[in-house]
Order: sequence, then C-alpha cells, then structure tokens
Amino acid sequence: MKDKNKLFALTLTAAFLALIIVMAFTPVGYLRVGMIEITLLVLPVVLGAVTVGRGAGVFLGFAFGATSFAQCFGMSPFGAAMLSIQPVYTALVCFLPRVLLGLCAGLLFRALQKTKLPAAVSIGLTALCASLINTVGFVGLLVLLFGKTDYIQGLMETLGSANLFAFALAFAGVNSLVEAAANTVLGAAVGSVLLKLKRRI
Repeated sequence: MKDKNKLFALTLTAAFLALIIVMAFTPVGYLRVGMIEITLLVLPVVLGAVTVGRGAGVFLGFAFGATSFAQCFGMSPFGAAMLSIQPVYTALVCFLPRVLLGLCAGLLFRALQKTKLPAAVSIGLTALCASLINTVGFVGLLVLLFGKTDYIQGLMETLGSANLFAFALAFAGVNSLVEAAANTVLGAAVGSVLLKLKRRI
C-alpha cells in the first residue's frame, strides 16, 4: 500500500511539473492584459500541495518561480525590464512568492482537513489563499525592491498613482480577483476528484 501511495505521489508531482512547464510556455499559463499577467500556474502548485503534501507544494512552487524567471529573458517585456535593472531582485520576486504559496497551501489544507468542512470547500479556500499569497507577495516584493527605480516611477505616472500603495492596487487591480476566482473554482473541482482517486488507491 505504501509503495502504491509513493508511486501515486511521484506520478502526480511529475504530472503537475509537466503541466507547469507546458502552461508556462503557452498562452494558457500567462494571460497578458497590457503589462498585467494573469496566471493559472497557481493551480498545479495548489493541487500538488493538496494531494501530495507541502513538500510537493514547495517543489512545484519553485518550478513555477523558475518558469516565471525564464519569462524575463525576452518573453515578458515587463520581466525583461526588471531583469535589466536588478537580476537578483528579479529572481527574488519570481521565486519567493511561488515557493511560499506552495508551502502555505500544504500547511493550510492540512489544517482545514481537521475541520468538518467538505473537501471541495477546503481545497477552494486553500486555492484562494494561495492566489492571494502569490499576488500580494509578487506585488509587495516588486514595490519593496523596485519601487524607487525610474521604471516603476514611470509606470506610476502612467497609471496616475500618487504613491506606491496606490500603484500596487492599480497594478494588481481587477485581474487579481479574476485570477483568484478562477484558481479557487478550478482548484475545488479538480482537487476533489484527485482526492477521491487517491483514497481508492
């Protein structure tokens, strides 16, 4: 039984890793609206954390961050601009929120499992929180590390933002809500099916 569970966990993790890579380099992973990028790559990270555990969540979050960093090499104009300003800070912005969302998703779902909430609700809440961690972490680090650069100051003027807080809100905007809603609904639906499949093994 333990061998079957390990094999199932490894298979799922590999499948989610492959999904992250495929999504990252197709329009499905990053839906670009101007300089804003709506990403559904939170979803496989959350599903990995929910079905396999926080270790898989951290690993898949790192993979998500790696694909995000790869976008900075010519695939994302905004990312390329950040990379040209400060490569190390750009790496932190790309990796840290994604690793953190994978870790928190695993810990949160484990905590929610101890409640009487239905699995779909627990997964949905986990996906929602993970999406918010991704958005707040990314935008927060962006403002903290790049807020005083000429590039961000120029974007602030373009968006009509009076300060960095207003810029952060404008930068995230409605797109972050759409992203969170999509990840929550899809996460609850797909995650519930995978958990049922896991219990049958």
